Amino acid sequence: MSKVLYTAEAHVTGGRAEGHGRTSDGTLEVELRLPSEMGGEGGGTNPEQLFAIGFAACFEGALGVAARRARQQAGDVAIDSKVMLLPTGDGGFKLAVTLDVALPSVSDPAAAIELVRAAHRVCPYSNATRGNIDVALTANGEAVDLRELDAPQHQ
Repeated sequence: MSKVLYTAEAHVTGGRAEGHGRTSDGTLEVELRLPSEMGGEGGGTNPEQLFAIGFAACFEGALGVAARRARQQAGDVAIDSKVMLLPTGDGGFKLAVTLDVALPSVSDPAAAIELVRAAHRVCPYSNATRGNIDVALTANGEAVDLRELDAPQHQ
């Protein structure tokens, strides 16, 4: 394992239906509830919402890294994220993600797409999910082709 840059720690009890989660530093504390769409009472957050926020926040940071490396400015970025919970067909579940990235200060569509592609190469969430779940990205409303990035790597 390479050098650890940061470790997040959390403690969860009660699971997703009637649980409670708290980070070790106490800055995040959430009530976990099954969403009403899944037959729960709602009234709290769920793992998919936390993942949606985490992925979008991480991806925005990766955009900043990618822009600096390309000697560009990402400017004010906004990301709308969706994390979908899907059945696998064999009794299990899987996730799918869409990130709609708005880069208002990048007017060239090709430049916006390349910046989002570069961020997808850098983002730890992207790297953790690559090849495991379906991820769809847009840059200023244009679809980003990820086939080349997400193809299995031969070593």
